[in-house]
Amino acid sequence: MAPALLLFIVLLPLVEIALFILVGQAIGLVPTLLLVVAAAIGGAIVLRLQGLSVLSRMRMTMSQGELPARAIADTMLIGIAGVLLFLPGFFTDILALLLLIPAVRTALYRFMGARMKVVVATPGVYTTTSYRTGGPKRIEDEGTIDLDDENWRQR
Repeated sequence: MAPALLLFIVLLPLVEIALFILVGQAIGLVPTLLLVVAAAIGGAIVLRLQGLSVLSRMRMTMSQGELPARAIADTMLIGIAGVLLFLPGFFTDILALLLLIPAVRTALYRFMGARMKVVVATPGVYTTTSYRTGGPKRIEDEGTIDLDDENWRQR
């Protein structure tokens, strides 16, 4: 993963410069610059509209008692799209516009979902663990009372 990311970071500016030159030769310098500025402004507008719809969908999902994993993933991908739109360049704008398409986000969600582990915290349960080089070690003090499941009741 790290070599691929490094290669992407090194090649991205080269690709952007090449695309600036190609587009600049095809339509001229001023239209090229206006296109980059328009993409950033349009991206900000789309980002705001998309972001608000995702937030409302996240609230609705949570009110139904479900985990908003999909809404969180959408928010993350739209945030990445926003960052890419504000970077000057045509390649990053194309990537950002792709991330704003719901079908592309669905495909990425499925791709990421197959590789993610979800951890859910249960309300009312609190545990304390300290991690040291030897692995997890339980912290106990004199104020801790260890009860079995049948020996406690909630007030």
